[in-house]
Amino acid sequence: MGDYDFTKPVFAELGAEMNFWKLAIRPGQPVAFGKIQGVLAFGLPGNPVSSMVTCDQLVRPAILKMGGHVSYARPVVQAVFQEKFSKRSDRRHFLRGILHHEDGVLTVRTTGGQGSGILTSMVKANGFIDIPVEVERLNPGDVVNVQLLTRNF
Repeated sequence: MGDYDFTKPVFAELGAEMNFWKLAIRPGQPVAFGKIQGVLAFGLPGNPVSSMVTCDQLVRPAILKMGGHVSYARPVVQAVFQEKFSKRSDRRHFLRGILHHEDGVLTVRTTGGQGSGILTSMVKANGFIDIPVEVERLNPGDVVNVQLLTRNF
């Protein structure tokens, strides 16, 4: 989003029907979706992690569904959060996390810095900690939902 974002003008030039331009998620708020001559079109954010997260949350399920898959959501597990975290209550957050088994309990912590340009947050992650819009704070010991990126943790 900004002076060098040409997504809207290109969509318009191609005669696209734009269904949405922003989503209340982080990372990945500036994401576009529409149809160009009946074909789905996604405009992903420019920051690498934002692009990866929105691709995983939006594009991947769309491709799987169009490919005939019945189940296209990532498996979700519950884990005990190991850190403090706070956010505004206006966006859903997808924190990159590291799941561990500790004494028979599934725990999760973030990969560290969660900026949308920190590629190591994706490299280290084996799950997305899915923080709903209405949740403003998490404390150590809170139970969270985690979308599995891998089955090996």
